[in-house]
Amino acid sequence: MQNLIIRLFVNAIALWVAAQLVGGIELAGEFWPVLLVAGVFGLINALIKPFVLLLSFPVVVLTLGLFTVVVNALMLMLTAALVDALRVDGFWPALLGSILISVVSFLFTVLLPEKRD
Repeated sequence: MQNLIIRLFVNAIALWVAAQLVGGIELAGEFWPVLLVAGVFGLINALIKPFVLLLSFPVVVLTLGLFTVVVNALMLMLTAALVDALRVDGFWPALLGSILISVVSFLFTVLLPEKRD
């Protein structure tokens, strides 16, 4: 359970960083709306993204994995469509935001020791 909460906060921080640095991505509100967006983003990545990656597997292989960045951008756009607290102004901000979110999440994963529940 502790890992889930930590991942929620890491997602929230990564989304906040993307909203601060990428023009075209906006997060409304302060703390709770950002946590809501992070939770929905996490659910979408856990439930929908695996199916999209499975369906796009040939393209992922042909692009040597680079297409996963496009899939991440689409998941960010889907999150924005479902939650009013997040606004993404098109594909390019979503693409840049998804790259930034991935980098921030990776850095937190490397820096934080993994605890087993």
